[in-house]
Amino acid sequence: MTTGSGAMAGRSALVTGASKGIGRDLALGLAAAGASVMVNYKTDAHGAEEVCRQIAESGIGSAAAAQADVGVSGQARALVERTVAEFGRIDLLVNNAGRTRFGPAHAVTDEDFDDVVNTNLRGAFFASVAAAEQMQRQGDGTIVNISSCAAELAIPDHSIYTMSKGGLEALSRQLAFEYAPTIRVNVIAPAPTSIERNYEYNPDFDSDWGGVIPMRRVAHTDDFVGPLIFLATDASRFLTGEVLHVDGGWSLQGRVPRLDSYDYSPDSTRG
Repeated sequence: MTTGSGAMAGRSALVTGASKGIGRDLALGLAAAGASVMVNYKTDAHGAEEVCRQIAESGIGSAAAAQADVGVSGQARALVERTVAEFGRIDLLVNNAGRTRFGPAHAVTDEDFDDVVNTNLRGAFFASVAAAEQMQRQGDGTIVNISSCAAELAIPDHSIYTMSKGGLEALSRQLAFEYAPTIRVNVIAPAPTSIERNYEYNPDFDSDWGGVIPMRRVAHTDDFVGPLIFLATDASRFLTGEVLHVDGGWSLQGRVPRLDSYDYSPDSTRG
């Protein structure tokens, strides 16, 4: 475990789904703040190793990669155990891994439902319980769940995704209650974010969504690093069970661009 300087120095973190997208920058940001980071991935081994390489080259923090499908409860638990074995403890769990299968509610299949709910909700539940058991033995710890503004706003074609994120926020409140005062549990709810997956839906994603956000741009992945470190450290020591909307003011109105031209077919082909 690293012992350098920084807000997360001497702490270890597990970030699920950290090989790409928001999770990638969360892992990099935590390491830059001095943390030892377990970089979880499901299928993108190359992406996870690249994150670890960048952390190693920075000379700040440390990292290891671990494959697991958090939607499988046994793998979620084993991932927490791997983190403890690697770093000696787990101070922060970031449930970031997420799946999307957008489309009208009447077209949702069993496979769609299970794919989204298993990762977004089931995985977060079992990883949180496993992490909480270790954190209780340690005497402290923090869990931060990555939700979405969609949990509160009605967006076309988002039925199972919205359900899973709403469930994640309800779970976060429940666990915050059950595990206080030893463990704090909070949520970051991102706005529409500039990541590769969203360009598959629409190459003009950034301009489409930036036009309906009061700050006049979509979120960038590094916009969530500061809020995460705030929630992970004593700067927020009396805050638990809360949802922090990092959305450029989008949820003030919740306006949505036209989505009828979006191509959601890549959702069903991702590993």
